Amino acid sequence: MSKGDRAAEIRRLMATEGPAIEENTKGFNRKRQEAVAGLENYEELRTRAREIKEDAIDRLPELIDELRETVEANGGTLYIADDAEDANRYIRDVAASKDAERVVKSKSMTTEELDVNDALEADGVDVVETDLGEWVVQLADESPSHLIAPAIHRSRESIAELFETVFDPADPPETASELTMFAREKLGERIRDADIGMTGANFITADSGTLALVTSEGNARKCAVTPDTHVAVAGVEKIVPSTDDLSPFLELLARSGTGQDLTAYVSMLTPPVDSPTLDFDDDETPLSERDSDREFHLVLVDNGRMAMREDDQLRETLYCIRCGQCSNSCANFQHVGGHGFGGETYSGGIGTGWEAGIEGLDTAAEFNDLCTGCSRCVNGCPTKIDIPWINTVVRDRINRGEEPEGADFLVEGLTPDEEPGGLDLSKRLFGNFETLAKLGSATAPVSNWVADAAPARWALERVAGVDARRDLPEFQRETLVDWAENRVSTVSDPTREVVLYPDVYTNHVQVERGKAAVRTLEALGVSVRVPSVRSSGRAPLSQGMIATAEDHAHDVYGSLAEHLDAGRDVVVIEPSDIAMFESEYERFLPESSAERLRDNAYEIMEYVYGLLENGADADTLRGGSGREIAYHAHCQQRTLGLEAHTVAVLEDLGYDVVTSDVECCGMAGSFGYKDTYYELSMDVGDDLAEQFSEPETRDRTVVASGTSCLEQLDALLSRPATHPIQLVEP
Repeated sequence: MSKGDRAAEIRRLMATEGPAIEENTKGFNRKRQEAVAGLENYEELRTRAREIKEDAIDRLPELIDELRETVEANGGTLYIADDAEDANRYIRDVAASKDAERVVKSKSMTTEELDVNDALEADGVDVVETDLGEWVVQLADESPSHLIAPAIHRSRESIAELFETVFDPADPPETASELTMFAREKLGERIRDADIGMTGANFITADSGTLALVTSEGNARKCAVTPDTHVAVAGVEKIVPSTDDLSPFLELLARSGTGQDLTAYVSMLTPPVDSPTLDFDDDETPLSERDSDREFHLVLVDNGRMAMREDDQLRETLYCIRCGQCSNSCANFQHVGGHGFGGETYSGGIGTGWEAGIEGLDTAAEFNDLCTGCSRCVNGCPTKIDIPWINTVVRDRINRGEEPEGADFLVEGLTPDEEPGGLDLSKRLFGNFETLAKLGSATAPVSNWVADAAPARWALERVAGVDARRDLPEFQRETLVDWAENRVSTVSDPTREVVLYPDVYTNHVQVERGKAAVRTLEALGVSVRVPSVRSSGRAPLSQGMIATAEDHAHDVYGSLAEHLDAGRDVVVIEPSDIAMFESEYERFLPESSAERLRDNAYEIMEYVYGLLENGADADTLRGGSGREIAYHAHCQQRTLGLEAHTVAVLEDLGYDVVTSDVECCGMAGSFGYKDTYYELSMDVGDDLAEQFSEPETRDRTVVASGTSCLEQLDALLSRPATHPIQLVEP
């Protein structure tokens, strides 16, 4: 799909499916936050869940052997399928052996992955999805748009219209309860007539062969026990050692996905079950006298999973319990859903890892760029998967598989990156923003005039995909580093010494923001140095340029080490850079070096808060005198739990602060500049613009901590936005 076609498809999804998806995912988010808040041991449960998954994946071959023994001892059959074709062949053979005319299924993403329905229908078998959402998308001939809520993109009205079109009922259902009852009646008939019941499995215990089915409806149980033959299909990663290990997952799964304390149905089956078989045509024979001879087949699917297990970067994907939290928390997913932010089967943030491991990089490449690395999904993942990192790794692999482009000679050899020659020009441009910034400052203001001229904007959009509707940064001739070198500190007897990290934007574009930080720290008795240091590597990392980001990390640490040796703290203005130091650098630097930088680096307002709490004179800073503020925190700042420091400082200085609860501004660094995603970026941002245009906020001064947030707010609102440090500088 070309970039133009991709942009058009995103526009279509935003208009047709976006409203329902946004309403439903945000509802899940609100409920999840409430459910988690009431769980005192939430973090302990997450830690335990991850430990269990790590152990299970480590011991997977031996657990498979143990499970085979228990399933066979129970009277069932276990089959390990190498791939989709192998799994479907076995399932078709089971259906043929039973002369099956109908198979009823409970919700299962693994069978979606295998295209089981198509395989059985090719043999003339009628396959019926019994989960309401899955049945809706089956009737509509659509694919699921969410891991746990397949029809999340459909409104109640559209479902009513679908039922009327397909079934032409005498009394068409309209309300939610009427639609549910209509579906219940139709599906009940099909379950009673089925020859085989097929389920997935949320978890399978190796010690007893028990299947744990976690559902919001009861049809999974009916599929498992109503027909005489039960076929369960699951990925090999669903195995856990014992039934004792299920507890943390059952606590976390529903809360993470839908915000329920517990789903309506948690079924623990150890098939083949010994309940009597059912004959709906025989209403005379007592159940106690009926045959209990049942058949059970467990189809465990590899389909790339064992290779993922051996892949150090994709391995964590196998810890996923398919809760959908990463989709719910993602602003881009909220506006396009899984039909845009998804591949053949899997969607949302974790979908990239699944699709890369199962289908290949080509499929993952179709939606990987929609993960902006904002990290909002990280704190909510029940097994603590670093989902942004998996997306970055896949992006890096996609980059390295690209063929050289015709215009690549324009940049090859001229950019200081470690990437292959075929890297997409747009990614190379944004990944080397530091180089552009240096050139821009050195030639400002001419560079700003040239870049904003119509021919240059046309060329940037045509060649590098920089949307012409987006304002470009204006570079300053005097950088923050230049300014700091030419001034004398105002602190004669400092209480502390810091090195202010000059991120690219602060150093070359928002220089006044950097000056405000220096003046604020000096007013609080701190001596400040602003050395020339390379960019953190955030820009190349966001483009999947991991080797370049790692090169930056080593240079940054090398430059800052002498300051750490001298006992100076590192103060950072840009939240995405402090996030690099806190999180990503542990992947690039020796453990001791990463820990040393992490333990001595602080976000600017966090540091000001600490100084004030430890006795610094607040009267040296500018007071608010009741000035009304509308404040938006940066995504990664929220992930790190740092936004509260900014609010506390502003309120202590007398500002009246209203904080935004909108998940994301939509800009996400370079994402909002790209012509493919500009409209999605603005659509996401509209939520924030709306909140800051309400009666309570429309006259307030707009304040934001992140560079991207400030740029987006300036584009969305008629009044300018400012960084909090510029409010408090003396």
